[in-house]
Amino acid sequence: MSATVPDTAPASPDEETHERRFPTAPLFLSAPAALLFAALVLIPLFLTALLSFNQFDYATGRTSGFTLEHYLSVLTDEYYLEIFLRTFRISALATAICVVIGVPEAYILSRMSNPWRSIFLLVILAPLLVSVVVRAFGWSMLLGPEGPVNAALMAFGIGRMRLLYTEGTVIVALVHVMLPFMVIPVWTSLQKLDPAVEQAALSFGASRGTAIVRVVAPQILPGILSGSLIVFGLSASAFAIPGLLGGRRLKMVATVVYDQYLSDLNWPMGAAVAALLLIANLIVMLTYHRLVEGHYRRRLG
Repeated sequence: MSATVPDTAPASPDEETHERRFPTAPLFLSAPAALLFAALVLIPLFLTALLSFNQFDYATGRTSGFTLEHYLSVLTDEYYLEIFLRTFRISALATAICVVIGVPEAYILSRMSNPWRSIFLLVILAPLLVSVVVRAFGWSMLLGPEGPVNAALMAFGIGRMRLLYTEGTVIVALVHVMLPFMVIPVWTSLQKLDPAVEQAALSFGASRGTAIVRVVAPQILPGILSGSLIVFGLSASAFAIPGLLGGRRLKMVATVVYDQYLSDLNWPMGAAVAALLLIANLIVMLTYHRLVEGHYRRRLG
């Protein structure tokens, strides 16, 4: 019979002594980060949730009474439901386009050699150095009625088209902004992948496309999952691009929250919309994560 090899090596005597002397050391080391996370994330979320249950009257403003009216108004009003559907439709399309563009881009980047890899990595990350507002204004100038795109359409005899304040414009701008968040996780997964695995598939007669689809893609699925979750979450909660390129008619959830807080001064309603966006976002992302993770585990055994 063959001996069973333990998965991990036993702890050394020095490590066991250190653990006995300082059993609470991990708690003390993680306490500053946990406190910072609670102060900047958990407490504001808790206060927002409390605010969403307050009553509101346009004559007197917010009161401390408890009510579920704001949640019922959002969940039963077709106006808000349409905005939520539009938000997740645009976010899903932007995520899908980022996957289609970002995964091949990351694959090509991983196969480059220096200095070209560093140059193209800088090109990919360069948009992150520019403010989202500046990029949104750049797209508005590019796609405006008198912009270069319409000028080219006029020159080709197609005629001027209405490009601004459409879902397509918002999706294109979101892809431009979110693409680095897809490329970097996939590229990181490819860095951990042994190139010999792909070469072995090619040596057994597989074509380049088959090797990428059947061998490389399943192993970088965690990177694709991480990137798509980041892109979807950021797209669903985006404010500057929908606000500047979508206009007042093509609203998304973040612009509705802004209007409720600063235009209508209905803070409880704005808090309720924000809370529902967070809940819906978590449901979609956790469901997607569970499906993709389950497929990944079944594929690799």
